[in-house]
Order: sequence, then C-alpha cells, then structure tokens
Amino acid sequence: MIKQRITEYIKLTRLDRPIGIYLVLWPTLWGLWVAAEGLPQPLVLVVFLAGVVLMRSAGCAINDYADREIDLHVSRTKERPLARRAISPKEAIGVFVVLSLIAFVLVLQLNTLTILLSVPAVFLAGSYPFMKRYTHLPQAYLGVAFGWAVPMAFAAETGDVPAAAWWWFAATVLWALAYDTMYAIADREDDLKIGVKSTAILFGRFDRLAIGLTQLGVLATLIAAGVSFQLQWPYYAGLLVASGFTLYQHYLIRGRDPQLSFRAFLNNHYFGMTVFLGIVVNYLIR
Repeated sequence: MIKQRITEYIKLTRLDRPIGIYLVLWPTLWGLWVAAEGLPQPLVLVVFLAGVVLMRSAGCAINDYADREIDLHVSRTKERPLARRAISPKEAIGVFVVLSLIAFVLVLQLNTLTILLSVPAVFLAGSYPFMKRYTHLPQAYLGVAFGWAVPMAFAAETGDVPAAAWWWFAATVLWALAYDTMYAIADREDDLKIGVKSTAILFGRFDRLAIGLTQLGVLATLIAAGVSFQLQWPYYAGLLVASGFTLYQHYLIRGRDPQLSFRAFLNNHYFGMTVFLGIVVNYLIR
C-alpha cells in the first residue's frame, strides 16, 4: 500500500518523466553560469538545482489539480493520478504547498533580492495551469514562469539583475512558446473538443510557421545575450549545433502527427543542453 502511494505521488509530480525538469534546468544554468562567469557559488548552485526539481514537481501537482476534470477527456492524460481518482484534490494541493514551502526555505539561504523575486515565481507556478481557460497563450505564460529563474539566478550570484540579463529571460519565454506549441499540437484535437485554449489552436494551419519564426526569435535573442556578455566562439558554435535540433524538430512536426510532435517537444532538452555546453566551454577556455 505504501509503495503504491509513493508511486502515485511520483506520477503526480512527474518525477518519472524528467523532461519538465530539464526544460526549467537549462535556462536556470544559462543564467547562473553567465552571472558567475563560469564559476557559480556552491550554495547558490545547490539551492537552484534543488529548487528546479521542487518547483517543477509542485507545478505538476497544481497543474493536475487544475486539470483534474479535463484530463479525463484527453487520451494522453486520462491515466494521471487525479484523473483516475488515485489521489484526491486536497492531496494535490498539499503536495504543491509543501514543495513550495521547502523551496522557499532554501531560497531564504540567499540574498534579499532573490527572496523577493521568489514570490512572483511561486505565483507564476501556481497560476499557470489555469491560463488555458482564459487565453490562447498559456504557452507564453509558461515561458514567463520558467524564465523567471533567470533574473533570480543573476540576483543570487551578483545581488543585481542587469538589463542584459533580460535577453536570457526573453530567449526562455520564446523557447517555451515554441516547444510548448509542439506539445499542444499533440493535444489539439482533444483540446478542441473540450474547449481548452492553446497556441496550437490559435495559430491553426500556420502553427509550423509560427513555431519556426519563434525559434528564429530564440536564436536572435541568444545571440544578443552572447554579445551583451561578450561570449566567445564556443558559445556561438553551441548555438549553431542547437539550431540543427530546431531543424530536426521541424522535420518531426511536418505532418502534425501527435506522437511525432511530442517527440519534437522532447527533443528540446538537447537544444537547451547544447546552449549550456557552449556557455560552459566559453568560460573554460578564457
């Protein structure tokens, strides 16, 4: 019985599917490495690594609470714990609160500015799941929630958030808009039936074009970020390799097949990792 409960909580927080952790982790590490010029403080690094896992898990719990009636009608999500009634709504709320509090306690080890910035971070994580009821741009809102780790990273490392740091934030927002639209393509037919909004529905037959233009925006903002922080050729080599992953993703979504579109979404892990490796090598060879 206990083992089964633990399994359900793991499914609720999606610890068995770490893609969401990766998609929050990479922009966080971009910000930390650049802010610290390649050598982040150990305490800051540990707090942010733990915070990524905790807040992504908390976000999954509140997401499933918000979607507990919707998930029943979506083929990809109908087996989630809340949809199956294996976990109660109160339990999901409890998981969100507990994990958020643990993350906040960790942030209390850092400076005042980082603590202040953590407040909107929790609000963004808690409110995002409800956005699909009110706007066709929940994917952009997700980008803001994920990207908020960037100003927090700069604040933790330097005590300040320079204007140029917002290039990394903008890149994260655009990146999330692109990859979460791929994700939304996989659910579009179900979402249309139940009245849920998404960018995949908003863009319609222009979805692939919108994704491509957004990805160009991601690369442009990452180039601007590199120039602003005087990054060297390894970083731009990383961007070149990362752009190859975007081309592969377009190949996968060419027919808008739900399974292949989901694979394209998953492939973004490698995009984020490649950009980060370019940043790491940039500072190693200086």
